[in-house]
Amino acid sequence: MTMSLLHTTDLTLTRATGERVLHDISLRIAQGERVGLIGPNGAGKTTLMLCLTGVIRASAGAVQMDGKPVTPGGFHPDMGFVFQQAEDQLFSPTVAEDVAFGARNLGLSGAVLDRAVATALDRVGITGLADRPVHHLSGGEKRLACLAGVLVMDPRLLLLDEPSAALDLRNRRRLIDLLRGMDQAMLIASHDLELVLELCPRVILIDAGRIVADGAARSVLGDAALMARHGQEVPHSLIYHARVDHAHPRHIV
Repeated sequence: MTMSLLHTTDLTLTRATGERVLHDISLRIAQGERVGLIGPNGAGKTTLMLCLTGVIRASAGAVQMDGKPVTPGGFHPDMGFVFQQAEDQLFSPTVAEDVAFGARNLGLSGAVLDRAVATALDRVGITGLADRPVHHLSGGEKRLACLAGVLVMDPRLLLLDEPSAALDLRNRRRLIDLLRGMDQAMLIASHDLELVLELCPRVILIDAGRIVADGAARSVLGDAALMARHGQEVPHSLIYHARVDHAHPRHIV
């Protein structure tokens, strides 16, 4: 059996108003596994990620990373979280300084830190932006800078909240190719279902704070009735391939 890297048990979040935002979320993510997290706006995707990383304290349940409890408010270097809003993550004067922040907290310094930052910037294709003030970046450039700031710490699990938002087609393709070539486990929350289909063999569908489906990506994303019930649409590429297969059936002898 593949060892679970991330494991949650009955994770529940109830606000002070009594509103329950997450309902008994139990899931496992194996080492190196890429999992898509989909659902309508307000389903609880971002809230779940914040609970997984310990940014928000759950009301009940448990989160374990590599068999160890994730402590709310603690520093978890094996988990790298790229926020949905880049402005929540970028705060240093320049891109290079921002990317260096997390690695410096891990104890890197001097030439070792400089090389790590240069490598992270190169991986996401923004080497030329190293000295640019972060408030002079475009929306897509900010997202890539956030990703570089996480990659520099070499986490074992990446949690990516809408990673393709604000990216043009070229940088979206760069992002997909980059993530596909990485060994880290990933949980990718996205409305970009084509990206999810291309990157994630497994998909979790969440709605109103509950997991309503968890399975093979093509099975979940291709279930038109399921997707419609939860405010989603089947990706166009799946519809196209289904039409082609119907028009040209394969005969197995």
